[in-house]
Amino acid sequence: MKKAFLLILAGWMCSGTPGAKAQQRQYTMAEATNGLRQQLAPERLKQFEWIPNQNAYTRVVPANGSYAWVKYTPDATRAGSEIKADTLLTLSSLNQQLFASGELRGMPVLHWMSDNSAWFSMSNNLYKGQLENGTMHFSQWCTLPAAVENITVNNQTGQVAWTEKNNLYIRTAAGAVQAVTSDTDVNIVNGKSVHREEFGIDKGIFFSPQGDLLAFYRMDQRMVKDYPIIDWSVTPAKANNIKYPMAGGPSHEVTLGVYQPATQKTVFLKTGGPADHYLTCVTWAPDQQSIFVALLNREQNHLWLNQYNAATGDLVKTVFEETDTKYIHPTHTLTFIPGKHDQFIWWSDASGYEHLYLCNTKGDRKAITAGNWVVNELVGINAKRNEVIYTAAKESPMEKHIYATKYGVNRSDNMRLDTAAGWHDAQVSSDGSYLVDAYSSGTTPYTARVAATAGKWSKNVLVAQDPLKNFQRPEIREITLKADDGTPLYGKLILPVNFDATKKYPVIVYLYNGPNVQLIRNTYPYSGNLWYEYMAQHGYVIFTMDGRGSDNRGKAFEQATFRQLGTVEMNDQLQGVAYLKSLPFINTDKMGVHGWSFGGFMTTSLMLRHPDVFKVGVAGGPVIDWSMYEVMYTERYMDTPQDNPEGYANANLLTKTKNLQGKLMLIHGTNDDVVVWQHSIDFIRTCVDNGVQVDYFVYPGHLHNVLGKDRVHLMQKITDYFDAHLK
Repeated sequence: MKKAFLLILAGWMCSGTPGAKAQQRQYTMAEATNGLRQQLAPERLKQFEWIPNQNAYTRVVPANGSYAWVKYTPDATRAGSEIKADTLLTLSSLNQQLFASGELRGMPVLHWMSDNSAWFSMSNNLYKGQLENGTMHFSQWCTLPAAVENITVNNQTGQVAWTEKNNLYIRTAAGAVQAVTSDTDVNIVNGKSVHREEFGIDKGIFFSPQGDLLAFYRMDQRMVKDYPIIDWSVTPAKANNIKYPMAGGPSHEVTLGVYQPATQKTVFLKTGGPADHYLTCVTWAPDQQSIFVALLNREQNHLWLNQYNAATGDLVKTVFEETDTKYIHPTHTLTFIPGKHDQFIWWSDASGYEHLYLCNTKGDRKAITAGNWVVNELVGINAKRNEVIYTAAKESPMEKHIYATKYGVNRSDNMRLDTAAGWHDAQVSSDGSYLVDAYSSGTTPYTARVAATAGKWSKNVLVAQDPLKNFQRPEIREITLKADDGTPLYGKLILPVNFDATKKYPVIVYLYNGPNVQLIRNTYPYSGNLWYEYMAQHGYVIFTMDGRGSDNRGKAFEQATFRQLGTVEMNDQLQGVAYLKSLPFINTDKMGVHGWSFGGFMTTSLMLRHPDVFKVGVAGGPVIDWSMYEVMYTERYMDTPQDNPEGYANANLLTKTKNLQGKLMLIHGTNDDVVVWQHSIDFIRTCVDNGVQVDYFVYPGHLHNVLGKDRVHLMQKITDYFDAHLK
């Protein structure tokens, strides 16, 4: 979730064989909706994990009609050598070890603790394995309470932390259970992610490097207003209140505690300042003497990287500060250089693009990467070679590749570690000597290779077959347009199957165009979505494009929408509309638009603020009034309603329902706790008040996204609506 005529700068790219063959068929709606998660997904590596402190990895593979957990050991010193394979565990042997009745039908998710021990969980039961004579032997480790959540295992000590309701607990290596917190007020929450999981936060439990100390988030929500989420599965329906901080209103207050199991004492960091600031990038120092926290003001334009004494909670110092005239968006923890207690890697977009910096605890920093492109992930460090290994959009925003570069020496020596076009994800061994490179592209369903990070040794370990080879595939044209300020905008035009340039076709624009999301990438399938291809099989043109405000293009591209969500983005999407209208095969009287979440906001905005453009719109889970959306996200991009009343008013769709000319359907999950149901309910009420006809459909019990089998129903509903009004 937030003009000159167009110039076509790029040609077209085909993602499948043009034309239908006798054996090719069309997708069912179930295949178009969930196929890429199920039967039409390319084969991929299962449970790939590097073994700690070894240049070897494990993965789960099919074996004799079942599954096996196999260790693979590459050897880059021998050109053309095979990767040695050793079976550590089979599913049948695991069932024999633990479950006489053969309870397991698939291999559980296994996690390495050390190079000879591992663990997994099933519900609230934990199991621990030991490697003996090349075979892993598992036994029951412990049983946690039934209401357990957020299980966190420390690999060094074997201590286990978890949450029950709003409190945090720990099981020591000796088996003693300690209550870290004992808050009786359910609105004080411990050990869980905070700030609505913004700022890259996805957990609330942080073991120290040696595993004997535990840092945790404590979130006080008592000042935040209750918001009811209705459970419709019972009679009478029941209101479950959540704490939902809305833009401009009271926000929760977060602190960070440090618990010592040996003394059973907790110290809280003395972060000071306004209580509703944000604490993120929580990182233990390697020596455990201190904790680093990025403190961000509520305005999100001033960041302090602070160092705190872990024993007393006192502020040691502010390492450095960052400011921005619009906003700062920190999402990464510090990464300390192996063997260096005072050197770490920091992420910053101060240059205009997200890059890596080598810093020390005195506050000095030097760029490791630089250029007009974005670093995507820091995937590993090779300390022997003084190299960082990372992925970046250096070649193109539509591709992601793997690179290595020296840190602290020269930032112009980026060495690309892959050769194939596409979108690459990497995992690196403990010492940075090897990586697995898993990638796809418009013409490559999925390929995984293991490679040495130094030298040229590389070996494919999985090349997936094309699961869509027997389907009718559309032609896809890669399109580059220009925004009104000259910024290039990347999109895709998906043509109907058996395309005839002499005919006129209806068109659907699918969009998101909000922060932190990128739709246009060179991945498999190149269309990006099998529902697009389904619609192309049924006579539609599909157009999708990333306008300004979306991800992976740098700070200026994203911040172009600051304080005016829905305005610049619509201008860009209207450039796409002008391009579509220039095509002789587009029926300009039959244009539709569809999007979900921020895309639902964009869809509704286009239907109301530019009512003469689209005949039909389908908006899912839409933000209608940004003053009703969450504090952290909304205030970053819009400031508060008090500070930016004009921006909120322009984006408020409740005041624009009288403008509707086309057919519009809104869809919402009744239990949506992200974009709460009230957005679309208020919209419907305003339409009724103004005598405006609008269509509406709800999914009882569903959250922000309609998933599972009901998603097939959703996509059929959307398809039927377009068929009824565009054909």
